[in-house]
Amino acid sequence: MTFKKALSILGIVAIVVSCATNPFTGKKTMAFVSNDQLFPSSFAQYNQVLNESKVITGTKDAEMITRVGQRIAVAAERWLNANGHQGYLEDYKWEYKLIESDQVNAWCMPGGKIAFYTGILPIAQNETGVAAIMGHEVAHALANHGQQRMSSGMLQQLGGIGVAVATGNESPEKQQLWMQAYGLASNVGGMLPFSRAHETEADKIGLYLMAIAGYNPDEAAELWKRMKANSGGQAPPEFLSTHPSNDSRIKNLQSLSSKAKAEAKKFDVTTFRPIN
Repeated sequence: MTFKKALSILGIVAIVVSCATNPFTGKKTMAFVSNDQLFPSSFAQYNQVLNESKVITGTKDAEMITRVGQRIAVAAERWLNANGHQGYLEDYKWEYKLIESDQVNAWCMPGGKIAFYTGILPIAQNETGVAAIMGHEVAHALANHGQQRMSSGMLQQLGGIGVAVATGNESPEKQQLWMQAYGLASNVGGMLPFSRAHETEADKIGLYLMAIAGYNPDEAAELWKRMKANSGGQAPPEFLSTHPSNDSRIKNLQSLSSKAKAEAKKFDVTTFRPIN
């Protein structure tokens, strides 16, 4: 057996044996790195960020971030329990921090470690806007998107090794061209669509979570209209971006809002918190 064939077989076996079904999406996903490995690393990175940042505590905004985060976490647990996935969150260590920074950003690391930057609050405008952002970021963690990105990156590296081996008899110049072509094709044809799909998944899951938590899902599209205005229209073409275009995202959120309300109704949530 040639090394190239062995490498191909190894890659196929790795994909087959390293898949997990995510309860929020129902999809088989790559899981080359287990959460037992990923969560401790995530927690350590989170603590490092906090140590290097100015964390805001005791203010109304900081209290709001914690309040919304807890409600989204409870919504996630209610949904999981109702759908037969009790214990899914037992290794999560929820934490919600507001960080002073002009960055228009928020994130949730694998395992439930959440950071909001003060720069995103004017765009959120209100608690419901924060809930839309929080739901989306938490959804990334719940759907194991970080785990999948790491796994896909490892798979991309494995493909690069295969290309290098397959073109080993070529001149260095030709081999370099092959590697560049592989890098472009695997990014535009693989990694970027993969990332955009994650964003769309997180939008849907996040919308459901905010609705179950008692926040009006109609406001998610309004949030993204403000995000679009804040960007000033500066964005690469969608096929070259890690994220869907703002217009695609707004349209998708508007179409999903009624479904999110229907999902919330299953949990006896038929009215939503006032927007303030």
